[in-house]
Amino acid sequence: MNAEFDFSRFEWLSFDSYGTLIDWELGILGYFRELLQCRSCKISDDEILNMYSEFEPQEQAGEYRPYREVLASVVRDFARELNFEVSETEASGLAESIRSWQPFPDTVAGLRRLHSRYKLAILSNIDDDLFAWSAAKLEVPFDCVVTAQQVGSYKPSLRNFETLLERLAIPRERLLHVAESLYHDVGPARSMGIATVWVNRRQGKTAAATKSVEARPDVEVATIAALADVACAN
Repeated sequence: MNAEFDFSRFEWLSFDSYGTLIDWELGILGYFRELLQCRSCKISDDEILNMYSEFEPQEQAGEYRPYREVLASVVRDFARELNFEVSETEASGLAESIRSWQPFPDTVAGLRRLHSRYKLAILSNIDDDLFAWSAAKLEVPFDCVVTAQQVGSYKPSLRNFETLLERLAIPRERLLHVAESLYHDVGPARSMGIATVWVNRRQGKTAAATKSVEARPDVEVATIAALADVACAN
């Protein structure tokens, strides 16, 4: 934690959703454990997450496709890599499983505290209808939601951050971006001069669903609750 960091200069906090607010790794593992068990494929949770962290960015590269299609392609990548077949229903099942993905235990209370002081935005690599399932679980009303579907590209593309700034109509110095992914969020935001908070939910884990890259956030916290503690302290 940077003890000298001045939170008072920010009007808006923007959040990545999956991995930051929603426990997507638990959701991803729940889907693939069941799928792979039916195929008698015995691989560890770490292997599943490491494979996912490679397949998803590959499928998001190139011409934009809806996230439902990206996730279906990721399922097919697993099937090809592990040498089994999947039906169309199984391929679409990962996106459908988002219905049941839950917020981290610290998320809702932390967002409520933050919303008492800041305007809150979402910047997420997701389709609008899929995020609607998660928004209901987050409970806090967001003042702005920008999805990959609306922009037509996926983070780490700078277009997503540029669109967010255009929607908020504020100088970038008034925005603080909060995310778990160094690859999708912290790195590109920092390259644009946007201040960042890294919600480091890895905390000693050896594998993650997001690519591991080098990026230096302005602030590092372990949870949204910890962010609320420092951001609402004064």
